[in-house]
Amino acid sequence: MAQFVGVSFRRQGQVYYFQATPFVLSLQDMVLVKTEEGIGFGQIVTLRDALPDGVDPEAVKPIYRPATQEDLEIGRENLALAKEARKFCQQCVDRLGLDMKLVEVEIYFDRSKMIFYFTAPGRVDFRELVKDLVRNYRTRIELRQIGVRHETQMLGALGNCGQVCCCRRYLRRFEPVTIKMAKDQNLFLNPAKISGVCGRLLCCLAYEKDNYSDFQNRAPKIGRRYMTSQGGMKTLRANMFRDSVTVLTEAGEEVDFSLSDWAVMLLPDQPRGQTSEDCPDDVPAELEALVDPELRAQSGQRSESQASRHQRKDQRLRHGAAGHGPRMDRRERPDRPEHHGRSLREGLRGESGERTEDRDQTGQPRDRREQRYRDKRRKPAPSPRETGAKVKE
Repeated sequence: MAQFVGVSFRRQGQVYYFQATPFVLSLQDMVLVKTEEGIGFGQIVTLRDALPDGVDPEAVKPIYRPATQEDLEIGRENLALAKEARKFCQQCVDRLGLDMKLVEVEIYFDRSKMIFYFTAPGRVDFRELVKDLVRNYRTRIELRQIGVRHETQMLGALGNCGQVCCCRRYLRRFEPVTIKMAKDQNLFLNPAKISGVCGRLLCCLAYEKDNYSDFQNRAPKIGRRYMTSQGGMKTLRANMFRDSVTVLTEAGEEVDFSLSDWAVMLLPDQPRGQTSEDCPDDVPAELEALVDPELRAQSGQRSESQASRHQRKDQRLRHGAAGHGPRMDRRERPDRPEHHGRSLREGLRGESGERTEDRDQTGQPRDRREQRYRDKRRKPAPSPRETGAKVKE
């Protein structure tokens, strides 16, 4: 008997884990559980003897009870109400002229809250829509904007491979997919080939990213000439499945080597793998549109920060060239003392090492006592002559 069960509260929704004891449960059973939002009505989608990684055992709560026939009837009524609410909401959207697409409606088991999922190209002012929904259903209303990936997960579709989309079948969380993953797999950067029905990069690009990344780090740069123990060789292509590289020798022959043999043959001081310069970050505009908006925002922030750093550096260089001349290293500056902690006595020595007199603006020598008090940021005490006191002669 399984100790833990995975429960999903809506179609292709997130899976939450609960303790199955003391009930005997099986797949596809409907159960009632206690959540922070109240009583939840969900379906068992997985049975496990141990919790998956990343799930806190202390946060796992027990199943409230299996669903009865009356609970199943309430669930069917909620589904019928959700279909009716979707039609009513769509009519309100058309009447108000809102630029949004309604995807699905979810209703809590006790009808304490209704969630309307929608997609939109930007922000939507749906305050009037919420008023109409509250006036008609007399419950809490939430309008939740989702992305195109979640829309495809809810509606379902066929992918380029001819099968049902992975997000519809088994994916529950979306991992970030970048253009670099397609580059590492040596795919043609054609938007029609590397994008799914949702208009974003294929989720399957992230399935083997670790394997491709490891191979790219070990494989040599294609098209570069290397010096080996058998002479100069030019790399032609690399095969990840065979873990090999094909090279062109000086005699004009194509020879295959495994990456382990290639690493032994390569002479010292030779680049052994690709660097960051071999994978530029420049992405065409048609490919940039395939990346998730969150990733585009993060990359935009990084590019803006880098541009601002370069701009500040250029400003400092221009300022130095215009006002202070070319920048010099501290060791090259003859007018700057080597150590900042030099005392005044060492700072007043000339090039010959002899002490020089400190003079004021009129050219007269300064009083050492006055200079000493000024350096200590203290007001010099008045001399006896200034106070009118008697001075011994």
